[in-house]
Amino acid sequence: MGFARTCSVALVGVEGVVVEVQADLEPGVAAFTLVGLPDKSLTESRDRVRAAVVNSGGEWPQKKLTVGLSPASVPKAGSGFDLAVACAVLGASERIDPRVLADIVMIGELGLDGRVRPVRGILPAVLAAADAGYEQVVVPECAAAEASLVPGVSVLGVRSLRQLIAVLADEPVPEEAPDEQGRPDPLLAGLRVPGTGAATGMHCAGAAPHDHDLADVVGQIPARTAVEVAAAGGHHIFLEGPPGAGKTMLAERLPAILPRLGRTESLEVTAVHSVAGLLPPGKPLIDVAPYCAPHHSATMQALVGGGPGVARPGAVSLSHRGVLFLDETPEFSSRALDALRQPLEAGHVVIARSAGVVRFPARFLMVLAANPCPCGRFSRRDTVCECPPAAIRRYQARLSGPLLDRVDLRVEVDPVTRAELTWSGARGESTRTVADRVRAARERAAARLAGTPWRTNSDVPGRELRSRWCAASGAMDEAERHLERGVLTARGLDRVLRVAWTVADLVGHDRPDATDVARALHLRTGVPRGVPMALGAPA
Repeated sequence: MGFARTCSVALVGVEGVVVEVQADLEPGVAAFTLVGLPDKSLTESRDRVRAAVVNSGGEWPQKKLTVGLSPASVPKAGSGFDLAVACAVLGASERIDPRVLADIVMIGELGLDGRVRPVRGILPAVLAAADAGYEQVVVPECAAAEASLVPGVSVLGVRSLRQLIAVLADEPVPEEAPDEQGRPDPLLAGLRVPGTGAATGMHCAGAAPHDHDLADVVGQIPARTAVEVAAAGGHHIFLEGPPGAGKTMLAERLPAILPRLGRTESLEVTAVHSVAGLLPPGKPLIDVAPYCAPHHSATMQALVGGGPGVARPGAVSLSHRGVLFLDETPEFSSRALDALRQPLEAGHVVIARSAGVVRFPARFLMVLAANPCPCGRFSRRDTVCECPPAAIRRYQARLSGPLLDRVDLRVEVDPVTRAELTWSGARGESTRTVADRVRAARERAAARLAGTPWRTNSDVPGRELRSRWCAASGAMDEAERHLERGVLTARGLDRVLRVAWTVADLVGHDRPDATDVARALHLRTGVPRGVPMALGAPA
């Protein structure tokens, strides 16, 4: 009787569970049994592994073969177990020393010719292996850079099963014939999922293009200030205005003024994109804020995650630590929009299915954009709009009150005038200037919140704000009067204080004063308060 075991990883969302792959050979009629709750793609690995071993020069054992995946209670999905199954079988047949395999985690799909193909979720799988105490990991060669992002783990990248057998058996490693020059590497196809490119609005592996500069936005001083405040404090923003006023331009330029991601944040974002199949080859680590702009026809599952079979991350998770832009927000279904309430508050989304519960991170900055009416020309300043009042009310009511109450900044984007469009003088501040001010404001907030679990003003609970970081004496009087008159809710009052702290960080004040609170009220209610909205350079 021959027995060998090695390890692989089963992914549940972006969290991994180390699975022990056991192979047992017994005398009897040649058969191959795979047990341990495998799905369809994993059950088919029996044929892939047999063909890969034979085409790699190995001998397939003509005995009763049983391969078990332990723990058996955890569902296993995908083809990433192929490499571990093949090596366990070769260890049981004594082609490889079983003692060498016991403490190695193997992740990869096998082609029929023995080539090792990449799979999605390499980074979270290696993170799970490192957390479980494993120090050696074998992955496909083209995914070795992604696996190497995890510290304290020795990564071996292999291109074929032949190479791995030679390394484990301490034999000369064969050279693999290079692919034809000028042709794409077919192995890289496993890193991406078809239908998730830039045209779908779900390609989030990078910030806005470099030619998007805030200086291109003409006028719109309150809206530019709102975008800057949103970036500095992590506040959600609602832009309302007629078509062509610049709402999409402002949203596309928001990721560029956000600070670059830290090491921990980069690993979180990269893990989500790796599981979703959106990690671009050649760039294993995403260190810029992602930008995700789904179409308004997106379903609730496309926004929050889910779908048939294995739950996939949705737009709220693909925009984790970045920007989620919902253009034409009233055109989204009400069920999809109301499903955003829980991730907006919790910073993660929990998807419950009969097969189990999956948790995806979802701490994003949400930008809503909408026209004021169906025709888009309604305004308090003129009567160009021809929509009936009932149609305007129905259109604006598509955004529920509880959802808008979670949005800190609400700005009316006015149409651009001819004088502003043809002005040849100095343009507005550039992206680099605003980004420097945002970075300085975040550093002030981080220094103030040091020793707490929060990093930005939008994260701080209202109770802590009122007790530990209150505004200057008398600064909140007008906001409190708005609470008494019903203009603001209790949550709205806390959000005004949060925004006031962000404004104070941007202008260099130690505590929010009456001017900072007035700016915050203007950005919250859309009603001018008689204070200049341009923040300018820090004081």
